Amino acid sequence: MIVVLQRVSSASVAVDGKPKAAIGAGFVALVGVRKGDDERSAEYLAHKVAGLRVFGDDGGRFNRDIVHPQVRGAILAVSQFTLLADCRRGRRPGFDAAETPRRAEALFEHFVAALRAANVPVETGSFGATMRVELVNEGPVTIILDTERLNTTAPKS
Repeated sequence: MIVVLQRVSSASVAVDGKPKAAIGAGFVALVGVRKGDDERSAEYLAHKVAGLRVFGDDGGRFNRDIVHPQVRGAILAVSQFTLLADCRRGRRPGFDAAETPRRAEALFEHFVAALRAANVPVETGSFGATMRVELVNEGPVTIILDTERLNTTAPKS
């Protein structure tokens, strides 16, 4: 799985021109599911996202996570299979690495449920829909988490 996190002061998503969800401070999480990903990958990334200390403390240092009482952030999670684009050949991206829509939706929902289980408020877009995402990037802080590059067997800390 790949998650692109953008720290935001606000974000919203609309489907077919109609507002679907909005958050204040927190993260926009763009989530791509790769063939071979499983529930463990989704749980690992949710734990990583919930504990990532990229919100400033009183001195402005990255010391607070999204559930910290002085942050009280939320996440706008949006499925995005295009994160798995292979652009190595030609000019049209290939998406062979992306999981099938049915399985990807189940793993996306598992990721969202794992975030909620970690006491993170989560709003979502509509899986498989064309969405308009608006955000105000804070910092800017953008972080890419990829289970192929992370040690998913690491102890939770």
